[in-house]
Amino acid sequence: MDTRKTLVAAALKILEQEGDAQFSTRAVCAIAHVTAPTLYHHFGSADGLLSAAVEEAFKQFLETKRIAKQSSDPAIALRQGWDNYVRFAAGRPRLYAAMIGRVLLGATIPAAEQARALHVENIKAIAAEGRLAMPAEAAADLAWASAHSAALLYVTGQGRTPDRAVIDGLRDHAMDAIFKS
Repeated sequence: MDTRKTLVAAALKILEQEGDAQFSTRAVCAIAHVTAPTLYHHFGSADGLLSAAVEEAFKQFLETKRIAKQSSDPAIALRQGWDNYVRFAAGRPRLYAAMIGRVLLGATIPAAEQARALHVENIKAIAAEGRLAMPAEAAADLAWASAHSAALLYVTGQGRTPDRAVIDGLRDHAMDAIFKS
C-alpha cells in the first residue's frame, strides 16, 4: 500500500474508533508509521487528510450500495437502499458522524453526490410508474431525511442500540407517505 493510502487508512481507523473529536495527526502518524512531515507532504494539513478520509468513507458507502443485491422493483429497491444506509451508520457510527459532519459544513464530496443521485434516480423510476403520493423531489427528501433520522439514533445512542421497532417505524411511516395506497 502506498503512503497516501496508508495515511487515509490510519485516519479512517481513528475516525471509526474515536470519532473526529479525537482525530489527531500524531495518532495517524503513529498508526501509519510515518512522520508528520510525510503526512503534510501528502495532504497539506490535518484538514486535508480528514477530507481525504471522509471522501474514502463515502466511496466505501457508495460501494456498499452498488454491490448490494437490489430488487428490480424500484419501490422495493428504495426500501433496501434505506436499510443499507441505516446499516452502514449502525455499523460505523463514529465514522458516519464524521462523514455527515463534513457534509453539514458544506464540503463537496463526489461520492456523496453520486449516492444522492442514485437515490433520486430510483425515486424518479417510481414516479414514472405513477406510484408516488407526492412530487418526486419531496419523496426523495422524505426518504433521505427518514434514513438520516434513523442513522442518527445509532450515532447519538451513546452505546445503546435503538429499538428496532423505532427504526422500522421510521422507514415504514416514510414509505407509507411516499407511496400511493
